[in-house]
Amino acid sequence: MAENEKNSGKSGEYSEEHGKSGGNGGHERSAVSVIGLGQMGTRLAQAFIAAGYATTVWNRTAAKADALVAQGAVRADTARAAVTASPLVVVCLPDYATVRDLLGPVADSLRGRVLVNLTSGTPEDATRAAEWAAGHGADYLDGAAMSGTRLVGRREALFVLSGSPRGFAEHRAVLTSLGTAVHLGPGPELAAVYDTALFGLAWGALAGFYHAVALVGAAGVDPTAFAAVATGHMPFVTSLMADHARRIEDGRFPNDDGTVEVHAAAMEHLVHTSRAHGLATDVPDLFRSLLERAAADGHGADGIAGVIGTITKGERHV
Repeated sequence: MAENEKNSGKSGEYSEEHGKSGGNGGHERSAVSVIGLGQMGTRLAQAFIAAGYATTVWNRTAAKADALVAQGAVRADTARAAVTASPLVVVCLPDYATVRDLLGPVADSLRGRVLVNLTSGTPEDATRAAEWAAGHGADYLDGAAMSGTRLVGRREALFVLSGSPRGFAEHRAVLTSLGTAVHLGPGPELAAVYDTALFGLAWGALAGFYHAVALVGAAGVDPTAFAAVATGHMPFVTSLMADHARRIEDGRFPNDDGTVEVHAAAMEHLVHTSRAHGLATDVPDLFRSLLERAAADGHGADGIAGVIGTITKGERHV
């Protein structure tokens, strides 16, 4: 971190190694500016402050900055003041159009800075935003907070980022104060792709969990008692992900975890048992349909990772 990145609005100079306050010094710049102080933006700013980084904040509704100022942040009076206050500018806004609306009038101030956009959007949004930022002389990182707001500032929080390798390397220490910050590569669209894919993964796991809770609940099992057993089972499930990813990469699907046909038969049992207990079968019906289609596609004797071939065909089945 450059020598002139100093604690703005507070005594103490930022060290080159950590960018955190210590000793006596001037008040030239903060380490990071946060624009957009909704629920997530507020948590981002709090994490930066807690890690000891001088943090400038701005929001269209100025009152949203009050609590952060009380915690040690520096309030910027305008969006331009927020951008010029720091070499690292983090935005977290409702959508990409809002990002452009707010930063467009002050785009000339972005030159030489790193813009991190943690606004949710599509890969196409990210690509256009990166091109726009480059046109104004800024390095660009697109990103997503994968662990919600509760874990921000803790190591368990996952942030995926993609775009400028130089921008990430330069400000990695600051960004890792948010949690585990993973740089996926130079393509700005990658973070949005991972964001969407991981969202689908989480919902797939949770949908299976909700159905399982309903099923054992019909037998009088308490949800927390089931969850204790289920979470103990999950390391096996995640080990399958790693193993099956290698099989998909190799294009070979040994059936040591059971064939598609065997799993399809087991899924029939799940559907039958669910109906017998008066439960909706939306979740197991989805899985059963996928397995049946994979078998029809010629993967019946393959291991269950062979369903990837049916998914990548892209056919719609209603």
